Amino acid sequence: MLTRLWTNLSGRIGGPMSFRIVMQPSMAILLAFLAGRADAKAGRPPYLWGIFTHPSQRRQMLREGWKGTANVFIVAVVIDAVYQFVELGWFYPGEALIVAFTLACVPYALVRGPVNRAFRR
Repeated sequence: MLTRLWTNLSGRIGGPMSFRIVMQPSMAILLAFLAGRADAKAGRPPYLWGIFTHPSQRRQMLREGWKGTANVFIVAVVIDAVYQFVELGWFYPGEALIVAFTLACVPYALVRGPVNRAFRR
């Protein structure tokens, strides 16, 4: 099962519909930029740092992060489902969730905090 997972995930990089490997993180980064700028204006802590160091705000920050990436995440799942049906002939929901998380949530979480810090200066 892990071998199939790794083979299927690595095949997405150069396979058909590979435009999403660039477009979806780009959209997540744009949304993170806007949210990071808003965080700086509101005086909130940088995103990932705040999640780990401000337990009282953790739930609110995670909820805001999900609201920021939900649409990109859902589009990533749908596009990956289409890819799987076209390329693999089957749908593996776990793989779709891994790909969507990697393409939408990871770039968002990594960019939002540094943007906040940059705008504070």
